[in-house]
Amino acid sequence: MSYNIILEVEDLSLETKQHQKLVNRVSFALGKWETLGLVGESGSGKSLTLRAILGLLPRGVEKVAGTVQSDERTAMVFQDPRGALDPLCPVVKQLSEVVRFRQQVSKKAARGIALELLERLGLPDSLKTEDRYPSQLSGGQCQRVVIAIALACKPSILLCDEPTTALDVTVQKQIIETISALQKDLGFAMVFVTHNLAVAAAMCSKLCVMKNGEIVEQGETLELLQNPQDPYTQMLINSVLPVPELEGSERIWN
Repeated sequence: MSYNIILEVEDLSLETKQHQKLVNRVSFALGKWETLGLVGESGSGKSLTLRAILGLLPRGVEKVAGTVQSDERTAMVFQDPRGALDPLCPVVKQLSEVVRFRQQVSKKAARGIALELLERLGLPDSLKTEDRYPSQLSGGQCQRVVIAIALACKPSILLCDEPTTALDVTVQKQIIETISALQKDLGFAMVFVTHNLAVAAAMCSKLCVMKNGEIVEQGETLELLQNPQDPYTQMLINSVLPVPELEGSERIWN
């Protein structure tokens, strides 16, 4: 890997045990402080690619070719926050346990760090005195807890698997702004999986467009969106619905 590259995926191929190809010869590189977006429709292999980077492939899926090279600490924010949390354990306790294990600090110090993380992520102050189970929190609050757990690992690379998909639009915007602010403050690089081109354009400096398990196009975000070379990329861009104009009113968007 070159000096500024901290993650390199080369010719990654994934198959089921029945030899059905799921990801085929995917290659990309991630630089320090960079945000790389993997975009494409559902089933294109984006999430499986992320899981292969972390070594968490689903049962029945295996890597059959290619390499994933990185010497950096990596953490992941999962798409389903409630599924990523233990439903039988209060969230402050869950986060404290991760802090204690990954940062090798005392139980008391771990709780303090956990509460600071939750405060930074905009969770209620009441958690300091009354811990709650995931079922007692909203979807957006659970997603913030999952982000806190990932950051407790002090990663140099954060993998985000469609972290806003299950949330309403207002909460999506809040989560995206939170992740962006944390990236600026903490300096981690990021691979961001999404099927939403508007989110990708706002978050990512580079994009890889995936279709049927393959990367059909990749490049700098602005250049790729303004001058798509592959018909599938153009189709994705055309699929973004504009905000309708009200008759007799001025345009409400630029």
